[in-house]
Amino acid sequence: MKRLIFTLAAVFFVILTVHSQNAFVDYQKSFQKVSDVFKRKEDTLKKQFSARKIQWPAKYVYLRSFKYDSELEVWVKNSTEEEYQLFKTYKVCALAGTLGPKRIEGDYQVPEGFYYINEFRPNSAYHLSLGLNYPNAADRIQADSLQPGGDIYIHGSCVTQGCIPITNPQIEELYILTSHARGSGEDFIPVHIFPVRFSNSKSVAYLEKVMKDDPDLKNFEKSLKQVYDYFEVTRQIPIVGVNTKGEYIVY
Repeated sequence: MKRLIFTLAAVFFVILTVHSQNAFVDYQKSFQKVSDVFKRKEDTLKKQFSARKIQWPAKYVYLRSFKYDSELEVWVKNSTEEEYQLFKTYKVCALAGTLGPKRIEGDYQVPEGFYYINEFRPNSAYHLSLGLNYPNAADRIQADSLQPGGDIYIHGSCVTQGCIPITNPQIEELYILTSHARGSGEDFIPVHIFPVRFSNSKSVAYLEKVMKDDPDLKNFEKSLKQVYDYFEVTRQIPIVGVNTKGEYIVY
């Protein structure tokens, strides 16, 4: 009897888990645009995952953006113990601002630092949008206290005033991938924005030129590189904190 009760409880738990996973995706599909995107794109994504021998759908998604190199990487995995696998690299198709963090509203800067997706916007004016939690804890200390800016998104339509724009077909894929991850319980889908791809010598040379007479910027970018280096070695994301000065601390 005890074994039967345990088995029934386990089945009930699985049913609840599956329902929870599907609820967020189903909610997104309640919007006509998103429903159409799933119908057109999801089967192709499943086949791409199968070709790479990756379980569908990915329970964890991690995004890395490189401003100067104009790239957005999509990494995926299905358990906390697994290493992330690179699924795709999208071209960021428009740029605004220069290297360095965002510090005030209207500076047209793309933020740099460690963020997560905090909004799914199916009815975006830029086709589909994924909001980022700028200003984060570090930004709230270091950016302008009254007007730090906001409304930073990864979105379609290939235009920007400080966001991360990709093409409409790419944001459709990304919206599906992140919807499934969010539905599977990844409440804080990480998005790390770096000034350059630190493995690209030409990009690093340009960054060093920009930082040459700015020690504060040099220290800031150094902390970002620590996270980049950690991931390159381990294919895992380190724990990142913020001290009282608004500086990133990598654990």
